[in-house]
Amino acid sequence: MVLERVRLGEEKAVDKWINYHHLFYFKTIAEENSVSKAAAKLRVGQPTLSAQLKQFEDHLGVKLFERQHKRLILTEQGQIALEYSRNIFKMGSEMLEAMHDQLRPAKPTLCIGALDNVPKQIVLQLVKSALRISPCQITLLEGKPDELLRELLGHRVDLLLTNFIPNSPDAKGLQHRRISHKSVGIYGAPPFKPLRKDFPRSLSGQPMILPTHDSQLRYDFDHWSKTRSLNFDILIESQDIGVKKLMAISGLGLLPVPTHAVTRQILAGELVEIGVISSVFEDLHLMTASRKIENRLARELFQNFRI
Repeated sequence: MVLERVRLGEEKAVDKWINYHHLFYFKTIAEENSVSKAAAKLRVGQPTLSAQLKQFEDHLGVKLFERQHKRLILTEQGQIALEYSRNIFKMGSEMLEAMHDQLRPAKPTLCIGALDNVPKQIVLQLVKSALRISPCQITLLEGKPDELLRELLGHRVDLLLTNFIPNSPDAKGLQHRRISHKSVGIYGAPPFKPLRKDFPRSLSGQPMILPTHDSQLRYDFDHWSKTRSLNFDILIESQDIGVKKLMAISGLGLLPVPTHAVTRQILAGELVEIGVISSVFEDLHLMTASRKIENRLARELFQNFRI
C-alpha cells in the first residue's frame, strides 16, 4: 500500500510506504483508548510504543490523536486511519483464511456464536442443519452481545444467533435475517400454578426472573407491565437462559420466555405455563458479516435456516 502526499508548490509527489507494524500499533492504541493498555496487550514497553506512534504520525504528516486530560482522543484524520486499518487487517485475515482452506479443502469449518440468552435447542438445530449440508468442523462460542459482535466483525465468527440488531456505526457491513417470531409466556414452578386465575393481574407483587436491560425482550416486557400497572418483585436479572431456567425450576420466581425455550422443562413437569402475553414477542435473528471470500456453508445456512 502506498501513501501519496503532494505539497503545494512541489512539482512531483513523494511516495511513502506504510509501516504496517506502526499501523497495527496505532490500531491497537485506538481500540484500547490507551497507550499503556495497548502496550500490555502487545507486550512491548510503553515508551517504545509511544515512540512508534510518534514516528507513524511524523511519517504520515498528520496528528492522529489529541491528548485531553491524560486521555487519547482520535482526530478526524485518526478516525479515517482507524477505519482503513481495520479493513486492511480484516482483508489480511481473510487472505490467510482462504490460503488455509485451500491447504485443507477436505473438511469445511464453521464458527457459530450465540448470545447467552439464546435457547440451546436453537443452537442444536443450527448445528444439525450445518451437518446435514456438509460434514464440517464446528466451533461454538457463547458470550455477551458486544464481545460476539466484535468476533463477527473480525471474521472470527461466521454466523451469530442473536435476539437484537445493533444500530451502531460499528455494525456497518452486517446482514441479518429473522428466523423466529414467538410470543412470550410466563412460566414458573408448579406451586405458581394458581396464578393462572385472573392472569395477568395475578402477577402483581410476584418474584420475577428477568433479562437485563440491554435485551429487547426486557424493554417490551417493561412496557407491557407499565401499560397494565403491574408491579413485580424483581428478584434476578440475567442474560444467561440456562441460569434463569434453573432459578425458575427451583421456585425462586417467574420467568418470561417464548415457549420453545422451556419445552423440555414443561414436558418434564418442572415448569408450568401461567399465561401467554399476546402483545410481547421475542425475535431471533441469524447474523453474518460481509466479506470478500465467503464461507459457503455459512452463506447457505444464512439464506435457508429457519426454526
